Amino acid sequence: MKLHIFRKQKITTYLGEDINFSRTLTAFDLMAMGIGAVIGTGIFILPGTVAATTAGPGVSLSFLVAAVICVLIGMCYAEFASSIPVAGSAYSYGNIIYGEFIGWLMGWALILEYMLAVATVAAGWSSYFTAFIKPFGIKLPKAVSGPFNPKQGVYFDLIAVVAIFLIALLLAQGMKSSIKINNTAVIIKIAIILIFIFVGLNFIKPSNYHPFLPYKMAGVFKGATTVFFAFLGFDVVSSSAAEVKKPQKNMPLGIIGTLAVAVILYMGVSLVLTGMVNYTKLDIANPVDFALQYVHQDWLAELLSLGAMVGMASMMLTMIYSSSRLIYAMARDGLLPHVFVKSMPNTIHHS
Repeated sequence: MKLHIFRKQKITTYLGEDINFSRTLTAFDLMAMGIGAVIGTGIFILPGTVAATTAGPGVSLSFLVAAVICVLIGMCYAEFASSIPVAGSAYSYGNIIYGEFIGWLMGWALILEYMLAVATVAAGWSSYFTAFIKPFGIKLPKAVSGPFNPKQGVYFDLIAVVAIFLIALLLAQGMKSSIKINNTAVIIKIAIILIFIFVGLNFIKPSNYHPFLPYKMAGVFKGATTVFFAFLGFDVVSSSAAEVKKPQKNMPLGIIGTLAVAVILYMGVSLVLTGMVNYTKLDIANPVDFALQYVHQDWLAELLSLGAMVGMASMMLTMIYSSSRLIYAMARDGLLPHVFVKSMPNTIHHS
């Protein structure tokens, strides 16, 4: 491996290298990947905490402002991904425009971001799953039931590791089967969120919206700086550019479509949540669960827990997939061992 700081890669070189990927992904597949990465457990937490501490019922406007900023960023990604439909996302774009050193930095930054996200989400999924199986009398030994904490006698989070391994094994079978499962998971997740919105509409009290902007517009913009992070993850869509049918058409649809669906869901949950319960009561760890219990809809709280598990699983799948394509791209350029190119599953046409 040798790093040439100022060497810039040619687009034609990348297109020639990545031609072996089978282009099977559609705009719907891309949107499902993006939504899988963007919509996680945060949709059940952020609207409540930001409303209580920063924006009041106007938190829905905070999501709208953040979405507008993300759309501008998304348009940049869409332009690059449709013009340069290769694997590697921002890493490959950096290599072509700025040179190998900048690309190398961007590549490792993205890989570390994805891996940290997967580790965090896997730990959360483990907690939800442990709570889910507890009523059935199933309990793991304490030593393998959580994050590393020797003082408490915990050394290994078995469920989190098994979840990551199973998702990686699924991805190793190829994108055809993985994308079908991810699409199904995302549809289930969206359906559960919509059920909350439609059920919650029946318990809205207009008085809870007064005042709508208790912290004025300054609170809305301050809230936008916090909820902005809820939209991060749409960039993973560009990692799949080498496997997309008609990338010039489908990449922009996938990226912008992801953000459009995300902002509708975030704003919908925010408006319903702050209408069900006065915003001053929502500065808690589980505001949506609290709101449902407040209006005696405990059955839906249990359903949301299932939705959270499905959502976190789809997030892990998307992030692991994206990081594998980044590792492939860096190995393709000689910045990682070439074995990662040879071992990439389904890089030959199989459709």
